[in-house]
Amino acid sequence: MNIIRSKVVELNTIPAIAYKIRLKQGGSGIKIHRTDRDETAFVELDKRSGGIVPNAHNKLEFFPEEAFDEAIAELVGLAYSARGKVRFIATETVEDGEIEVPEDEAPGTHEDATANVVDSDEFIAIVDMYSDEWGKLNFPLMNKQFIQFASKNKTVSEMIGDRAGENEILIRIVQNRAAFLANNRDFISDDEAAALIDVLDDMCRRSAFKELKLHIRKMLSR
Repeated sequence: MNIIRSKVVELNTIPAIAYKIRLKQGGSGIKIHRTDRDETAFVELDKRSGGIVPNAHNKLEFFPEEAFDEAIAELVGLAYSARGKVRFIATETVEDGEIEVPEDEAPGTHEDATANVVDSDEFIAIVDMYSDEWGKLNFPLMNKQFIQFASKNKTVSEMIGDRAGENEILIRIVQNRAAFLANNRDFISDDEAAALIDVLDDMCRRSAFKELKLHIRKMLSR
């Protein structure tokens, strides 16, 4: 069984490893495993502040707040994928909200939209194109190139002229660029594009396309 999570990072604040997981109900959480004892902690991330939601089950003597602050900083921008459970010391438990993906399911056939996103050619192509040497997505570069496309594309220009909605234009841009990067002739559906944007937003801790959205608003205001 695989779960939707990021790569594992090693912490300096405490002897531990951490990774980010996507949750079934939306949003994400961070799981930390101590490397010197059989102790694990889990917190959800607040979508608005990007900080942690306190979890009474965590043992503060083993998992200080500073450890979660470091984990958040290290994990921002790391891409999700369907990875195996993290088996460390004697702990193999999975949180109730984690997205588990049967290993025998074909890509694109999962019940969960996030699982289908991270399996998709488009997501993988975006990650490959914009990941830096540490494996984190370079969101400013992605926005810059998407804005350059939006400024020159005829279809986008026509949508601006027709006063299409901001989200509708964003979806179209993402569909086009995702297909281009994945070398696919067909665009993903609007729902698939929305799910892709949602996962990228979650990885970013804010709007992954903040600069692109501002550019769309400027074009619509002219």
